[in-house]
Amino acid sequence: MSRVLVTGGAGFIGSHLVDQLIEKGNQVVIFDNLSSGKLEFLQSALSSGNATFVEGDLLNLESLNKVMKNIDIVYHLAANPDIRLGTRVTDTDLKQGTFATYNVLESMRINGCNKIAFASSSVVYGEAKLMPTPEDYGPLFPISLYGASKLGSEGLISAWVGTFGFKAWIFRFANIIGSRGTHGVIFDFIHKLKKDASNLEVLGNGLQEKSYMEVVDCSKAMIHVVERFNDDLNYVNLGSLDTCSVTRIAEIVIERSGFGDVNIHFTGGDRGWAGDVPKAMLDPTKLNVSGFKCDYQSEDAVRLTADILIQEIGLLED
Repeated sequence: MSRVLVTGGAGFIGSHLVDQLIEKGNQVVIFDNLSSGKLEFLQSALSSGNATFVEGDLLNLESLNKVMKNIDIVYHLAANPDIRLGTRVTDTDLKQGTFATYNVLESMRINGCNKIAFASSSVVYGEAKLMPTPEDYGPLFPISLYGASKLGSEGLISAWVGTFGFKAWIFRFANIIGSRGTHGVIFDFIHKLKKDASNLEVLGNGLQEKSYMEVVDCSKAMIHVVERFNDDLNYVNLGSLDTCSVTRIAEIVIERSGFGDVNIHFTGGDRGWAGDVPKAMLDPTKLNVSGFKCDYQSEDAVRLTADILIQEIGLLED
């Protein structure tokens, strides 16, 4: 049994990871400022008796030091979940991403914890010219502030590995979707249909195409990577074997809602917002060769997520 700290553990991905860690027999400490996370996501974990919740901010090193004592490994997932917010408040990702990661690493160093598993992202690859994109692709030039903060955090982690003898696992996520979702394209589409079931606005031209990974698959994959990869610095793509376009996602959401005669309106342009990567597909070979297989590929994950979020958001209640 390990004593595990999960930053952002009340969030969409973090809460699912907490559930999986408890199922594996770990004691979990959840640290979250509840800016986007929800205590209701932790009901099962907290009732198990194997998890404790601490409300706190990673930018407060003193409060972080209090929970870091006697921790065996940190899963660092806390970050700004809304990439588009960084285009309006430009220091958001710097503070909630890079600065927060520095504090996590420094608190670990102070308290004698030297293992960190970090939630990075496919956006560190920028507009990759090679697809599917492998982990050794480079140079890395992210085009969003969110991507820059993730790459900056990867650099800090690498430096702590080299300077202080840390061991690290870096997960480069595809687009993660599923139950408890609080943001993202499927979440947005369902909320738009709830306001107007006859029209659905799609940002960009709808040709944006990316890999999608179901959140429970993602959570299991993170633990699998930590268990199976044993270098000092490990970095692994977490994603499915295919892609799904934004237009196809809109069609699936409309189909699963049961609404007829929905007009899909495109705002135009080849990307949904400033910093959006129009096409991304990760090469998951390293993950798959290690023995992990996703239960859902992109379109099946989209369909499952649409069904779940339609219920969670209450699209059909009216």
